[in-house]
Amino acid sequence: MNLWMGFKKFRGFKGFRGLVLFAALALACGERQPQSVAARPSPTTILSIVGTNDLHGGILQRGDRGGLALLGGYVANLRAARARDGGAVLLVDAGDMFQGTLESNLNEGAAVIAAYNALGYAAAAVGNHDFDFGPVGRASTPQQPSDDAQGALKARAAEARFPFLAANLIDEATGRPVEWRNVSPSTTVTVDGVRVGIIGVITANARAVTIAANLAGLRFAPLAETIAAEAKRLRADGASLVVVTSHAGGRCTAYTSPTDLSTCEPNEEIMRVARELPSGLVDVIVAGHAHSGMAHQVAGIAIIESFNGGRTFGRVDLVVDRSTRRIVEKRIFAPRDLCARVDPGTTRCDPDGSSSGRVRAEYENAPVVPDAAIARTIAPAVQAAEAQKKMPLGITLGTPVRRAGAPDSPLGNLFTDAYRAAVPGADVSINNTSGGLRADLPPGSLTYGAVFEAMPFDNRLVAFHLTGAELRTVLATQISRVPALVGISGLHLRVTCERGAVNVGMLRPNGTPVTDTDRLLVATTDFLATGGDNIFVPVTPPGGFAIEQDIALVRDVVVDSLRKRGGTLREDQLVDPSNPRWTLPGRPPITCR
Repeated sequence: MNLWMGFKKFRGFKGFRGLVLFAALALACGERQPQSVAARPSPTTILSIVGTNDLHGGILQRGDRGGLALLGGYVANLRAARARDGGAVLLVDAGDMFQGTLESNLNEGAAVIAAYNALGYAAAAVGNHDFDFGPVGRASTPQQPSDDAQGALKARAAEARFPFLAANLIDEATGRPVEWRNVSPSTTVTVDGVRVGIIGVITANARAVTIAANLAGLRFAPLAETIAAEAKRLRADGASLVVVTSHAGGRCTAYTSPTDLSTCEPNEEIMRVARELPSGLVDVIVAGHAHSGMAHQVAGIAIIESFNGGRTFGRVDLVVDRSTRRIVEKRIFAPRDLCARVDPGTTRCDPDGSSSGRVRAEYENAPVVPDAAIARTIAPAVQAAEAQKKMPLGITLGTPVRRAGAPDSPLGNLFTDAYRAAVPGADVSINNTSGGLRADLPPGSLTYGAVFEAMPFDNRLVAFHLTGAELRTVLATQISRVPALVGISGLHLRVTCERGAVNVGMLRPNGTPVTDTDRLLVATTDFLATGGDNIFVPVTPPGGFAIEQDIALVRDVVVDSLRKRGGTLREDQLVDPSNPRWTLPGRPPITCR
């Protein structure tokens, strides 16, 4: 109705009554007008993909950083944001979920699965360290013919309310992907009307970085061809988007521009895989295994990867056209620190917890509140581990004992000396110090928990014989191919170039040279003895080494050694700068011309 005509119609009503009637008419007309234009839904939806990787049992918050309850707070804020705009969140993990903390190891990863169930994960890839627990129970490798080498991993998969994905984990008996309960090559989920296919893979190099005894009957197919075949199948079955959760990763150091790959290692595994995939087949890769960060676009694929230990997470937002189900925009976010409190005006966690000006972290315009339900879920595991972590070992460290050191690692020397002392008659002990030791020992009264953090793997100390020539081959091969030096005890090594080849001179503590025909008893971990890190592979017999002694868990060997030592220990007591265990002609790897 025309309001002026309405006013004239009611002009006979004088005073307040007339004004009220006119106002009511005006409001009625104003209310009806918007109803004639229906509210239109947004033509796009936002799918936020959140990726975690290499948790390594890091379920517990440390200071103001990390932990699954805090992750739950960040994810809850993001889910609330997507609920407001009609989008959705997809939470996936790229493997190595369990091994690494007492809170997880004491229950063989059950606490991680309980928390992941509560967090609402959609899928998780299987990582190489997810095989570390071996059979269900105390033994970390099969001890009897009836032991299932993958028993603990299968038990965790059966407990999960989300699938474990392992497209390239092949059963040698069938030539097909393994068919374990709740383990499959891929899965499909529908979120906000969009069908998303998720594929899981593990590094093709898994055999070299996994306890060989726990991989009995398994092999690993190439990643790119496996992903391509599975992605094509998912697309044919109606998936509009394809996400890969990959326990194979890359390394970059800057995350400000997703298209700037100048700080990325170009030949890392996931970079090569992305370039080998057919264009447009895969939309997102959530990567892991490298313990580094990525937030980049490679060959049109958004790749995110976060650091290890439950300290960070990655995120990609896909803006999807509702009618065509096609991606119209990809927003790739830098790895995000999980902080309870931050320095004002930043998203950075306070590095040492000492800043008085810290404020509560915010995410998606809301304060981050740790998820109380997740905290309750992990509480029994945290309580079970607490007493063991605090157990004193009767020795005080006057300084930190660090992994880093050139050419000798103080912590590496501590471990290899303990190995050699524990094996009667051992001539030499060898350890993968770079990858096998995961934390420094802190100063002060030493506890079992600190040693566990330094050596979280349940490897056993074993011994077998090598000739001097075989050991020389092992060491020359190692020093020629990688920058990391193996930790060693019982020998001093002098590396030289002779006739264009690397030569390793080996001297016993009394200065006597080791000859090629000498027979040496070598103490090392069962991981290395069965092919781990490829250290002994150049001289491994077809049927493997004849293990002559199986001592105990290496961590317990080191704990016993420290208890016997007692007193006070300083880092400088573990290295001799005037007589290092390695003498090199340059920085490794050594190349002779």
